[in-house]
Amino acid sequence: MDKFESIRAFTQVVIAGGFAAAAREMGLSRSAVNKLVINLEDHLGVQLLHRTTRQVTPTATGLSFYERCVAILEDLQEAELAATQMQTEVRGSLRINAPMSFGTRHLAPALAEFLASYPDLQVELALSDRFIDPIEEGFDITIRIAQPPTSPSLIVHELMPVQRVLCATPNYLNKKGWPQHAQDLSQHSCLHYGYLATGNQWILEGPDGRHAVTVNGALCCNNGEVLRQAALQGLGIALLPTFIVGDDLQHGTLHPLLTDYTAPAIAMSVIYPVNRHLSAKVQLFTECLQARFGENE
Repeated sequence: MDKFESIRAFTQVVIAGGFAAAAREMGLSRSAVNKLVINLEDHLGVQLLHRTTRQVTPTATGLSFYERCVAILEDLQEAELAATQMQTEVRGSLRINAPMSFGTRHLAPALAEFLASYPDLQVELALSDRFIDPIEEGFDITIRIAQPPTSPSLIVHELMPVQRVLCATPNYLNKKGWPQHAQDLSQHSCLHYGYLATGNQWILEGPDGRHAVTVNGALCCNNGEVLRQAALQGLGIALLPTFIVGDDLQHGTLHPLLTDYTAPAIAMSVIYPVNRHLSAKVQLFTECLQARFGENE
């Protein structure tokens, strides 16, 4: 049995809604297409299609199999084109996952420029600060600002280290006092990020060593932009990436604290499943991210 041809025949029948239309599309006879699908069902030991005199529809198993087959055929087509250097156009869909604050502040303009260069590409961008499984949730590219994953099923490109800074409004500091030592933070209202691997402890390294400070405050949130807004309202001290608060620090609306202490840098990485590494659209967008955000740029 030609498994590839049988899969192609099955997917075409589902798309066309019948054997006759699928046969015309494939340039085969109706009986030949029917035989290919029957051979595939026999090989799998399951019924993929409901057949009546009026219509052909996929079974529940067939529909699930069809969705996977479409992805496989698309990947195979892209692999063939990439291998022969024939892929001159980028088209189809690209699913991207990225953190909320980074996505709205920095990824959005980069993505708009990228799409302007490839008008036949459709992007689905999902912004979330939740750590997702790129394979299970079906994303082609994931941008993560955290410890990179070590799964053998994922390819990881580290773009740059992300620096974080302690900051608060001058008004808050004048009222509550300026901390002089890392441990002084335990006496302040600290605006805490909810997805830290260290829980409610801030890890800081300074001239007197490494400190793990347990913090509490008016707000714990899983989004950096919300914490920034709370800090700007004078609700406490925040530990946030410079890509979120850089403008505020420059304009003086937030003030850096304890500059002798640093939080360990976290990495910004672009991640994609191993089976996407031949995809031209994945490679091109990865190159776009590396050019725009890579640490050597």
